[in-house]
Amino acid sequence: MMASSSLSVATPAQVCSSKSGMFVPSTALAKPSRVKMVKGLEKERGMTVICQATSISAENVPDMEKRKLLNLLLLGALSLPSGIMLVPYTYFFVPPGGGGGSGGTVAKDALGNDIVVAEWLKNHGPGDRTLSQGLKGDPTYLVVESDRTLATYGINAVCTHLGCVVPFNSAENKFICPCHGSQYNNQGRVVRGPAPLSLALAHCDIDDGKVLFVPWTETDFRTGEAPWWSA
Repeated sequence: MMASSSLSVATPAQVCSSKSGMFVPSTALAKPSRVKMVKGLEKERGMTVICQATSISAENVPDMEKRKLLNLLLLGALSLPSGIMLVPYTYFFVPPGGGGGSGGTVAKDALGNDIVVAEWLKNHGPGDRTLSQGLKGDPTYLVVESDRTLATYGINAVCTHLGCVVPFNSAENKFICPCHGSQYNNQGRVVRGPAPLSLALAHCDIDDGKVLFVPWTETDFRTGEAPWWSA
């Protein structure tokens, strides 16, 4: 006579954990045939087994502090070489001209050399207007007066319309912008649009024999108005 055996129905709590969503080891050890029998009984009785997994909060994740530390180390390792690579670009955008004793900027020629007044006047005659590197690295004209002296002002060559560099037309004795036709007289005062304003000015001083540009903050002698570039 065969011995009868009874099989108890596993509850949903025994099948799945409501917090971790992991299968309970006690039921996982059951033989496949018994698992099928349990499922069959549950199906006959209209039972539904639901397995639901829930997320674990960051505070309960093991070694979270170590992960944060590793993330910070990784960020630092990436930032250091990036910062080193940005240094040359910073020097590229910063004008190389050094400041003078009075807070101005020493003018530079086309080769980047300091402009010495005596040498400049030897090579540039009366009425000459030649570009140099001025305040903030802007192209600035040095003006030679009719008596072969350097004018006390420099003329910023940046057009007040859209920022083109305006060349000096010696034949017409005025500045003519090649972009949109704006014109300025030989002192940089606007005489024809579409440029709305005159070219900016800078003081042209002499310091230790070198040309020194200093910001112009007083009244514009060409228009009698306050300097728009100092606003």
